Amino acid sequence: MTGPLWTALPDGWLAGQIKNAATVTLGKMVQSKDSGGDVRAPYMRAANVQPDGVLALDDVNEMWFSEAELEQLSIRAGDVVVVEGGQGGFGRAAYVDEDLPGWGFQNSINRLRPIGGFDGRFIAFYLTALRASGFIRAYSNVVSMPHLTAEKLARIPIPLPPLEEQRAIADYLDRETARIDTLIKEQQRLIEILRERRQAVIESAVGHGLEPAVSMQPSGLFWTAEVPEHWAVANIRKVATMKTGHTPSRSNPEYWVDCTIPWFTLADVWQLRDGRRTYLGETTNLISEVGLANSAAELLPAGTVVLSRTASVGFSGIMAMAMATSQDFWNWIPGDRLTSKYLMWTFRAMRSEIQSLMIGSTHKTIYQPTAAAFRVPVPPVDEQERITAYLDEQTAKIDTLIAETERFIELARERRSALITAAVTGQIDVREMV
Repeated sequence: MTGPLWTALPDGWLAGQIKNAATVTLGKMVQSKDSGGDVRAPYMRAANVQPDGVLALDDVNEMWFSEAELEQLSIRAGDVVVVEGGQGGFGRAAYVDEDLPGWGFQNSINRLRPIGGFDGRFIAFYLTALRASGFIRAYSNVVSMPHLTAEKLARIPIPLPPLEEQRAIADYLDRETARIDTLIKEQQRLIEILRERRQAVIESAVGHGLEPAVSMQPSGLFWTAEVPEHWAVANIRKVATMKTGHTPSRSNPEYWVDCTIPWFTLADVWQLRDGRRTYLGETTNLISEVGLANSAAELLPAGTVVLSRTASVGFSGIMAMAMATSQDFWNWIPGDRLTSKYLMWTFRAMRSEIQSLMIGSTHKTIYQPTAAAFRVPVPPVDEQERITAYLDEQTAKIDTLIAETERFIELARERRSALITAAVTGQIDVREMV
């Protein structure tokens, strides 16, 4: 019999369904004490099941259960928890390697409790392979949000190796995936170090220049204590013109006809998040001449530096062509004493300061008086140009190393997924592996 991940199985293996290997139980909807519960207890929820199949139990919520419910919805070592619903997490599976006395689980979780001596680790690895293959998404109920219901989960086809082989496969995958996971974590740490190095290079060049022996003076700035003595430090409005953006009224349909003007909005801020791009690219949205004329938005010249101020705060880039923006950006047109590139790099050097100035509980923002009060170093223009050329070169080198490391991690994850699939479907005989 064929299955989602196999066309044939080794001799001695059977093909069945999840319900042949484990009982499937859906958790309880979150309810208050008024619902009849008499025990307040911690519970497993979708957020506790991580993408890598690890349980994260440092963020725990509690709800009310009856004694009978808590007994029925217990979690113990050997169980497998599978996310039932959610936009990004449905189908995630994790093996429970320790008893969780007094815990229950929410109705976003299905618990698989192995029967007949079946190894829960084998089930968890198999479901992980299925999810990576895309089978779970195609198989799940999809209305407004995907759901892997208990009934559908129970009917998923699964190989049924002899118990001894299940344990051998699980032991092998525990060992090999741990090695790969350690390697991935090491590479992720390398990326963090490279990003820290990148930020340090930017702050040093923008704040200190490129001449190591130059005399320094106190800067009065948050992010750099000193600047070269021959530099000025000025309020940003002395060296650049501040502009805001706006959204033409949606209640006037005529404002949204014949739209031809590039309009940079939060839908485009992804272009700036990793700090690798200098110039803004094509915008998702356009506005019309009429809409522009009847709003506070302005058509700003090429070379204008944008700084995101709402929701995604503190990302910067330069307009490569004339554009307008939404009200989610502060825009700066540099004067004769400031180059666009140097101002962009200055905003990136100011990252910690900008983050400290954000206000708001739900939606963080940088308000106009705060942005208008920014103070920036102002080297001679020729020195600004040398600094920006240096930063273009140095950050490009670091970005290349980051990209290579990210690709290494991607390949390691692909290797991990392929290894799990091969082992749980009998394509490799792990009993021969040392």
